[in-house]
Amino acid sequence: MIKLIASDLDGTLLQNGAQELDPLIFDQIRALKEMGIHFVAASGRQYPNLQRLFAPVQDEISYIAENGSLCIHDGKTLSKGLIPRELGNRIIDAIHSCSGCECIVSGEQVCYSDSVNEVFRDHMLHVMKNNMQFVDSMDEVREPFLKIAVCNFNGTKDCLTYFQKLFSSEIKVVTSGNIWVDFIAPDANKGTALQTLLDHLHILPEECMAFGDQYNDVEMLQLAGTSYAMSGAAPGISFYADYTTDSVSDVLSELISSTVI
Repeated sequence: MIKLIASDLDGTLLQNGAQELDPLIFDQIRALKEMGIHFVAASGRQYPNLQRLFAPVQDEISYIAENGSLCIHDGKTLSKGLIPRELGNRIIDAIHSCSGCECIVSGEQVCYSDSVNEVFRDHMLHVMKNNMQFVDSMDEVREPFLKIAVCNFNGTKDCLTYFQKLFSSEIKVVTSGNIWVDFIAPDANKGTALQTLLDHLHILPEECMAFGDQYNDVEMLQLAGTSYAMSGAAPGISFYADYTTDSVSDVLSELISSTVI
């Protein structure tokens, strides 16, 4: 019996670069709640961004933000992952030396960047609609680093290999969408955050369903008793899932209409 559903956003619920959710998902989340099934937004995005996207139901769902570095339920933080400052500073220096790469550092409510690229700034403020603070230097960031991310509008293939070679022995480096590479805090990922939430809600992994499309979703897909990779997922992601689908909403519709859950 399914009691919880966790879904990634970009490339999963949000397809083809979409930045707003289909309103159908809000009706489905309400229907699932009536069936006793809890919904979780699980994303590399920041927490305030996820709240904005799910505004009509924002107080009825839980959040796994920053690729598992934040797990929030009923407005309370259940878990938090942090990147050691010394390691974070070395990662930032490497990003600055990589052509075409822009850097953001995530705090709990704000993302910081020292980028002067106006196209990137516009993307973060008006496309992603993040809570952003632009600084002259990352040394100005005083709060702990939850996540560090690289944006490369030319794609992630080359820079992913570069950063994995430099840092994979110290920190997980994964794709998080077509133009993003994320450095995830040690011992933090969507799977560990989801396990924390399941424990808090007294739900078993086999009572969980999950959807994802990138390598930042792997641990979550592996944990869930029923898992779906998107048909347009990154190469190899379907290996970690039980099924593939073109649409999360289609699967949810089938689940809602089924007499046996």
